[in-house]
Amino acid sequence: MKIALASDHAAYDMKEYIREYLKNKNYEVIDLGTYSKESTDYPDYAKKLGEVVNKGEAKFGILMCGTGIGMSIAVNKVNGIRGALCLYPDMAKLARQHNNANVLVLGGRIMGPDLAQWTVDTFLETDFEGGRHERRVNKIKNMEE
Repeated sequence: MKIALASDHAAYDMKEYIREYLKNKNYEVIDLGTYSKESTDYPDYAKKLGEVVNKGEAKFGILMCGTGIGMSIAVNKVNGIRGALCLYPDMAKLARQHNNANVLVLGGRIMGPDLAQWTVDTFLETDFEGGRHERRVNKIKNMEE
């Protein structure tokens, strides 16, 4: 499975950690940057990752910035994206089960590596339940038109 990753400078260390973690679990990782701790503009990375996921070049995306708030706002401007800021595994589970989220957003300055890893695992291992939730996700899709 292909997973796209991107971060701004504030979450660069977390992105590097998650990238290596996913590679060790045999995921194919598309690293969209940033590639250093030099100051960057998070909307650029959110847009790039959102477009990669929307085109089907990656099944899921994982975005990271200082708190995750900016990235979650920005990525949800890309049609077809349902980005969810998840600070705990339970949030990631519900984001997948109920909202069919396709982008996980993490806060690099407010989560440690272990918590981020557990949250990523939960997100990637949880399926969308469909059923009554499908109607609601379809209403979101209709808002994009």
